[in-house]
Amino acid sequence: MFSGIIETTGTITTIEQINEGARLFFTSQLPLAEISIGESICVNGTCLTVTVVGDMTLSFDVSAESLRRTNLGDLKPGDLVNLERSLRVSDRLSGHVVSGHVDGVGAVKSIQPEGDAYLYTFTVPSELGRYLIEKGSVAVDGISLTVFHCKPTEFTCAIIPHTHQVTTLCVRKPGDKVNIENDMQGKYIEKFMQEALAGPLQELRNEIVALRQQMQK
Repeated sequence: MFSGIIETTGTITTIEQINEGARLFFTSQLPLAEISIGESICVNGTCLTVTVVGDMTLSFDVSAESLRRTNLGDLKPGDLVNLERSLRVSDRLSGHVVSGHVDGVGAVKSIQPEGDAYLYTFTVPSELGRYLIEKGSVAVDGISLTVFHCKPTEFTCAIIPHTHQVTTLCVRKPGDKVNIENDMQGKYIEKFMQEALAGPLQELRNEIVALRQQMQK
């Protein structure tokens, strides 16, 4: 689990193709001495497992499925990525619960300065937009953001200067792809309601309809 509070950014140095997947190497300001092989790190909102810890670099293997479902397949040497190590039980949850399982890819639609801050508008497929609510949380490239305004296929977030400076948002431009992870609470609620409506609540509804028909006779 992650919080969506980015620790630092990393820079891609090398990308090796492994069958249909890839191996990513990058440098970062993370304390490499504290990182172990097998540890989970969120890279642009995608939970990846550390496979190599070098003197100055980290390496991750990325599956073909992750390359297809995220923007990791578009990375090239020199690109920045957001990095966050997994939460410890004692950590404060300053953002929101982020699983690192990307739901889909959106895109930057516009960037509008507003005082010292920025209004970022992102476009998303309708199957992702259905889970967005105003004042709700969403992870964009692993960054925990609050939805300022939303429509069925787009949403806007207000970005404070600090977040803009310490994440990949500082290099984003309209048209860039971003990884989107919806707040998992909404998905759980939807699943519960679907099952409830198809089960006990549907039976209750049928009984009410039958009773109403009897009363009308």
